[in-house]
This record gives sequence, structure tokens and C-alpha cells, in this order.
Amino acid sequence: MQKKIFISFSSLFILFHVSLIHARALPNFVDLVNKHSAAVVNISTTAKKPTTPARPLPPGHHLPRPPKGSPFHDFFKKYLDEMPEERRQSDKPSSLGSGFIVTQDGYVITNHHVVKNAEEIIVRLSDRREFVAELIGSDKRSDIAVLKIEASNLETLNLGDSSNLNVGEWVLAIGSPFGFDASVTAGIISAIGRSLPNENYVPFIQTDVAINPGNSGGPLFNMEGEVIGVNSQIYSRTGGFMGLSFAVPVNVVKSVYEQLKNKGRVSRGWLGVLIQDVTRELAESFDMEHPHGALIAKVLSNGPAEKGGIEVGDIVVKFDGVKVRFSSDLPPLVGSALVNTVVSVDIIRRSKNKTIQIKISELPTDNEVIATNSKFILNPEKNALNIIARDITEEQRSKLDLESYGVLVEKITDGPAQKASIKQGDIILILNNIKVKDSSQLYDIIKELPKGRSIPVLIQRQGGPVFLALKLDE
Repeated sequence: MQKKIFISFSSLFILFHVSLIHARALPNFVDLVNKHSAAVVNISTTAKKPTTPARPLPPGHHLPRPPKGSPFHDFFKKYLDEMPEERRQSDKPSSLGSGFIVTQDGYVITNHHVVKNAEEIIVRLSDRREFVAELIGSDKRSDIAVLKIEASNLETLNLGDSSNLNVGEWVLAIGSPFGFDASVTAGIISAIGRSLPNENYVPFIQTDVAINPGNSGGPLFNMEGEVIGVNSQIYSRTGGFMGLSFAVPVNVVKSVYEQLKNKGRVSRGWLGVLIQDVTRELAESFDMEHPHGALIAKVLSNGPAEKGGIEVGDIVVKFDGVKVRFSSDLPPLVGSALVNTVVSVDIIRRSKNKTIQIKISELPTDNEVIATNSKFILNPEKNALNIIARDITEEQRSKLDLESYGVLVEKITDGPAQKASIKQGDIILILNNIKVKDSSQLYDIIKELPKGRSIPVLIQRQGGPVFLALKLDE
């Protein structure tokens, strides 16, 4: 009997001890939420859309009605009887998101995509007061926007430091998923410095915090109650939460916020290169012990990299003292570099280590430049062949044994040229029996091409000329 009692007490002691361990391991978020939730706001917008008349019902047709005796019959009867068969539709697309207050006089941080194309932005506070917000500035590349509301003595949040985050650290989010204000979710940091497609300038914080539509723009807190990120997007195959959430690090947010607030735009550093990952096979071909760094696939003419001596085939392994493990590590480092400063870039060139000093320039805006090798080309107007071409330098002509004409196909999308089997990297020599001397002339020729009949085009591919036939639809 004593033995059984001893075993029972031992079991209770073990369970009690395990409970204490769990109690110490799981954080209590109550104080954090009570202290900081008042500074989190709901953001709703209406987008610009012209009012258009709705299509009338055909003659003799009417909207369906619930049968008599149905609990919905009386409810719908009242409104269907009063509703004209032809009416105007005035509803505008709307968007819901979150944000948070950072100054007592009403500066608010949210996501760019929450307020993009907004005609009106309404900020609702935790006390249910609503304000029409002014858009101070918005930055697509970081997905950060800054708003201003006319208010005073507001609750604010402190911006922390995202440079010392640890994987496994507890984090908490407050936002308005699906319009449910002040919803709280928690989780851990799953990864840091995560790169996402088309988001080259943000080293995202990945978490398993439940984020849903409407959470965008809301704060991500550490356990000290500091904002360490702005919830931005999720990875999902269904549109709902799947355990992969991404936040813009607060150090990126702080830089963007200050620039938008002070000058309405964001300046970023620019190196003037195109890069790719170093695969295991490429590392072996470059006599590297293991793959790392960013491989320079192209150096833009007159850019900072060319002026500093960077060459195609160089591998950037360190930028301004920071190691570059993957090619995706480089754009955020360059983007955060101050314009007109000189930085050290460590490279591997033909199996030898080398350090180059480069003066950083400002990243051109989306509307200013499409990368070329010989000059900047303003975004070309859409042309009938759906191609972007660039000029070829004299040095390149000599290496390719080309005549004094021909342009390189830089990019091609679905259209007549692609149907004719023209590919990216082809050199267009003659189009419609006209020698093509430069890209400007090519676009002029395209404008005058006849429609509905085959047009000869001479291209050079892999060292040999070949004629193709293309046709523009009538």
C-alpha cells in the first residue's frame, strides 16, 4: 500500500513539475496587449472607380422572391417591391487593413498595398473615432505607407530594433483581419532575412503568427512591446493563413518612414548590376569550396559597378563588411547604402580574392529606366511586336563579328514576334527589308509595319543568320 501511495505522489510531483516548466515557457501577453492595443488602428479605403449603370433585367423578368411562408418572404418583399428594375450601381471597391500610430499628433504607418489607388482613406481608432487621413507618402518597394490624421495626444508605439532578432523568439501581432478590430495572434520567428519574389529590397521576417486579410499594415511586437516589423503578406494556396507570414523589418520601416515624412519619396543605393545565385555546379567551375555570394551576370554601362571596376563573372562575397551568402542578400544591402558614399565590395575574380571601392549612386525610379548595357532607355511605349530591344556597343559588334547594324532583343512577351520564334537574346538585323541600326529606329519601323501579311525578318542566333516570317493581325 505504501508503495502504491509513493508512486502516486511521484506521478503528481512529475506532472506538477512539467506544468511549472510549461508555465515558465509560455509567455503572458495580457499586459502587452492592454498597454499597446490602443495605438493600433483600422484602415478602410475606397478606390477610384467610375459609376456605371447596371444592366437592366430583360422585359418580363423579375428578381426571384422567396416562397410565401418562408421566413425571408416578408423581409425581401418590402425591398424588392421598392427596388426599380434598372438602377445605378454606385458602390466602389473597398479595402480593409491595419496600421499603427507613431506620433501623438497623428502620423500612422501602414502598408503601401492597403492604400494603393485609394480615393479616400478612413482611419478608425480603438475608441471608435474616425478620421479622413492624408497620404504623406507610399513606397511600393518596401510596401510601406505613411498617413497623417488631424488629432492630438494619441497613444503611440515605440519602434524597436530588428537587427538583433533570433529565430524562435516569441512575437505578437495586433490587427483587423476581415475587419475584426484589435484581434491578437501570437507565434514565433521562423526565419529572418527571407527573400520573396519581386521584393528584392526587403529582408522579410518570417513568422508562424496567424495573419489574414485585414492584418496587413499592423504591428509585429517583441515581448518588450516594441514594434519589430510591419505585417505585410502571407504565403497561401487558398487565400487564408497557412503558417507562413512575412513582416517588413522595423529597421527598414524606420528608414522609409523618415524619408516619406520628410521628403515624400525614398532614396536607395544602386550598384548597376544584374546578379544570379551561385549553384553548386557554378561554384565548382569557379574553383570555390562551396557555393556562396552573388554572381554578376551583367554590368550596366556608366553605372557605379562599371565605374568601380566590377566585371561580369565576378562573385560578390561581402558588401560594406557584411557577408553575402545568397544573391538575394545583396539588393537589400545595396538599397540601404547611403547615396554618394564609398563602400568596400569584396569579390572573387578568377579564383582570386579582391576588394573594390565603389561609389554608390541612387536607384532610378520605375518610370525612369529599364536596364540597358549602353545607356538608359525610358520605358518604351508598347509596340506591336511586344519586344524591348537595346543597342549593341562597338566592342560587342567586334566580338560577334557583326556589321554596323542590328539590335539585341532584351525582352519579349506574347505577340507576333514570339509566335515567329524570335527569342530573347536574338539580334534583329533586318526587319521588313530595312537594316536596323538602333533600337529607336526599330520602334519606328514597327509602327509602320503592314498588317495581315507575312513580313521578313533576318536575325542572328548562335553566330548564324536566319530568316523568319512574322505577321501582324489585322
